[in-house]
Amino acid sequence: QVQLVESGGGLVQAGGSLRLSCTASGRTFSSYAMGWFRQAPGKDREFVAFISWSGTRTRYADSVTGRFTISRDNAKNTVSLQMNSLKPEDTAVYYCAAESLQYGLGSPDSNEYNYWGQGTQVTVSS
Repeated sequence: QVQLVESGGGLVQAGGSLRLSCTASGRTFSSYAMGWFRQAPGKDREFVAFISWSGTRTRYADSVTGRFTISRDNAKNTVSLQMNSLKPEDTAVYYCAAESLQYGLGSPDSNEYNYWGQGTQVTVSS
């Protein structure tokens, strides 16, 4: 069984920064791509960013490109999301997820991920 635990959410003013972290246990973390998704009230869950198992491939949603950076530290079983220049529309519950395919390159499709964290709330005030 894989457990993913997110941390780092909170309340921040527009233009501010937050760093989310997700720590994994129970599986060989370094062999799997990881993703961040978010869900705002009344909206569907949406893709934010992913990083391949090796860390060499990343991809971002258009809405966060240039502002968010995903990274991973396989020695610490951690994936992080640095969020800068935050906007009120970034307000959501943020989830990290582990891709089901070993040695995967990552995907923006949430159906490709079979383990999810409990989520962490990010609120950006205007």
